[in-house]
Order: sequence, then C-alpha cells, then structure tokens
Amino acid sequence: MYKIMTPGPTQVAENVRLARAKECTNPDLDLEFYDFYKETCELISSLLHTENETLILSGEGILGLEAACASLTEPGDRVLVLDNGEFGKGFADFVKIYGGEPVLYTVDYKNEIDVSQLEQFLENDNNFKYATVVHCDTPSGILNDISKICPLLKKYQIATVVDSVSAMFGEYVNVDEFQIDVLCGGSQKAVSAPAGLTFVTMSDTAKDIIKNRKVPVASFYCNLGIFEGYYENKWFPYTMPISDIYGLRAAFDNIKNDPDMLKRHEKLAKKVRNTLLENGFKLYGESGYSNTVTAFLVPEGLTDKYIIDEMKKRYNIMIAGSFGAFAGKVIRIGHMGENATENNVNEVLDGIISICKK
Repeated sequence: MYKIMTPGPTQVAENVRLARAKECTNPDLDLEFYDFYKETCELISSLLHTENETLILSGEGILGLEAACASLTEPGDRVLVLDNGEFGKGFADFVKIYGGEPVLYTVDYKNEIDVSQLEQFLENDNNFKYATVVHCDTPSGILNDISKICPLLKKYQIATVVDSVSAMFGEYVNVDEFQIDVLCGGSQKAVSAPAGLTFVTMSDTAKDIIKNRKVPVASFYCNLGIFEGYYENKWFPYTMPISDIYGLRAAFDNIKNDPDMLKRHEKLAKKVRNTLLENGFKLYGESGYSNTVTAFLVPEGLTDKYIIDEMKKRYNIMIAGSFGAFAGKVIRIGHMGENATENNVNEVLDGIISICKK
C-alpha cells in the first residue's frame, strides 16, 4: 500500500477504520440510529461554530455541491459563480442543469479573489438569488477568503453557497460569523474518513428558499428539502450507509479532541512552501496559499507523470498531478488531516527534492 499524500482522499486513522467494522443495525428501523445520526450532525455543526442544521448525505463531496444548486435554483434564476479555479467554474454546470442562469465572475486563477474588486462588480450588478464560492480550489490549491467574501455578498442580500470540501478543518471556518447559508464538506479530505459521504450545513435563509420555491426541485436525491422532519418522523428519505457514518463519527471525534489541528496545518503548510522555494521549485499560485494543499510547477525538463511515478516506485508515496487548466503543469501535495504530520511532510519533501535534482 502507498502512503497517501494526495489532496484527498487522505490517510485514514485506525480508529476510523475500526469504527466502520462495527456490527450494523437497520438504520431505517433502529430508533437509536436516528439519535446517533442527529448527534453526529450536531457535532459537525458545533465544530463549524453554528447551530444551523447539518445533514450527512450518502455520496462523495460533489453530491453536496450539486444538491445545493439543485435545491436553491429555479428556472431563470440568476446565480453568481465566483470563478478562479476548476471547481469554482464547475458550479456553473450545476446551475445550468437545474435551469438557472450562471453569471461567471472570472478572475486570475493564480490568485485569491480580490474582495475590493468583487465589491466594485457588485455595485453595478447584484441581482442574484445566490452566489457560489470555493474556499480552497483543490486543483490549484488557491484559498479564497470566505470570511470577507460571504459578508460582502450578504450585504447585497445574496445567499451564499460555499464549497469548503478541501479546506474545512485545515482552515478556520465559522459559519455564523462568515454568514454562510449553505456550506458543503466531504469525508475524504481533512476530515480523513474514506470517500463516500458529504455533509451540508444550511441556514434558515437557505431552508426558506427551498420551502418557498414555485416549482419542485428537479431531483429526489439532490433535494435537501426531503430531509425535513426526518428525526421527528423517524424516517430517512433513503437508507443511510451506516458503516460509513460510524467511521465519519470517529473521524469527527478525532477532530474534536485535536485542539491544535489548525495550528499544525498552518505550520506544516508553511514548511512545505518554504522548503520547495529554498530548493528552487516555483509555486503555482501568487497569493491565497492554502494550509491543506500546495501546488508547485513541474520543473523544466521533467513531467508530472515522471515525478508521480518515481515517488511511488522509490518511496512508496502517492502524490497528485492536476486536471483541467492545470493538467501536466503542476504537482500537488496534500498536507491535510491525517496527512498533516511532521514525518509525513518530511518524507514527501525529501522524495520530491531527490527525484527532481539535476
């Protein structure tokens, strides 16, 4: 087995793996499981500094992004899509699928979104039902400052949808303080559980938008409204993947019991960037450096495939290239969740430097 140092999926702690091996009950009929599910959702909300309801959905992180757009979008709705990366741009596809009109605010992919420039744009055009923003755009590792972007959007009565799948718990997220209406996360990034679950936190504003729709949501599985009253009625809209949720709970218990998690991510991210620069590598981004993933340019004379293959062959370590606009141009190191230890970071850096030496 390779040591995983990719920007998701990440390494998984032993107690998380063991939790997934627990004896299963019938999650539809066992009333105690409804309590377990609800308590796990409340734990997630508390770790994100909100009392807004969180739902755990059966599907990888992309499900949460599509479900947010499916649930909020009605035909003809104008939706502002903040685009400074592949996942930022990708929200437009979900908006179009459900009949909305995406308006892309496209800026330089090498930098975080400039809040002052965004405000100038909004002064002239702010008639949007909601806006989407990616906290950390994983293919490039660029981090956007949602603590400033979301309050700016709310100033213009624009609801906020945030993809923080590859940032949260490696970066500070405060749902209430940042004024986030729908926040999407995933199990396989800094949470460090296996891929397969997404979780979505919704404000009262988001719930009101869903309840007051004029046309039904054009999906069942992606309709966040179908969970309404699940606990009171003891009825899930579909059978919950119980083993996955047992593992997810263990992963969140690990986060709850790790008060230095954010500081460790910050320290190790700085070490990765500084070490790469000191050894002649060039970072992809010019600003908005993430504490969860670092992207650096493939050195001249080498290919991403060569570096990735040699890391597996020589050091049994798996790192990642990228895709879309970044295909073949960058290598990505995932220093998030269980990946984010001093030993792991030292091993991956030593390997990369050795392979890329002239």
